[in-house]
Amino acid sequence: MLESATAEFLRSATQLPPDALGRVVDEALARWRSGGRDASRAVKASASEQSALDNALRSMLRPRADELEAFRPGLPSRVKSTVSIATRAVLKRHQASEEQYRVLTEPFAAEGVEIPVQMR
Repeated sequence: MLESATAEFLRSATQLPPDALGRVVDEALARWRSGGRDASRAVKASASEQSALDNALRSMLRPRADELEAFRPGLPSRVKSTVSIATRAVLKRHQASEEQYRVLTEPFAAEGVEIPVQMR
C-alpha cells in the first residue's frame, strides 16, 4: 500500500486529460538526458513498493487506455513509464536531491498536479 501523499499524487497524475499527459511525457523525455535518467536511478523503490505502485498505476490507467491511444498512438505506455518514475520520486522523496526531485516532478506541477513537499 502506498502512503497517502504518494497515492494522491498518483491519482491526480493519472486523471490529467490526454493533452496534458502528452505534454508531461514530452517534457519528461526532454529532461531525460539532462538529469532525468540519473534522478530516476536515485529513487529506487523496494520490490514490494514497486509492485504496489505498478498495481495501482495499472488499475488507474487501464480504463483510459483507448482514450489515450486515440489521442496519440503509444501514449498509454509512455504515460505509464513517466507516471511510474515520478511517483517513485514522490514515494522516495527523502532519497533524491532537490534537483532530482524537481526534474522528475516539475512536468506534473506545470499541469496543476500538487507535488508533495520533499522530505529531507
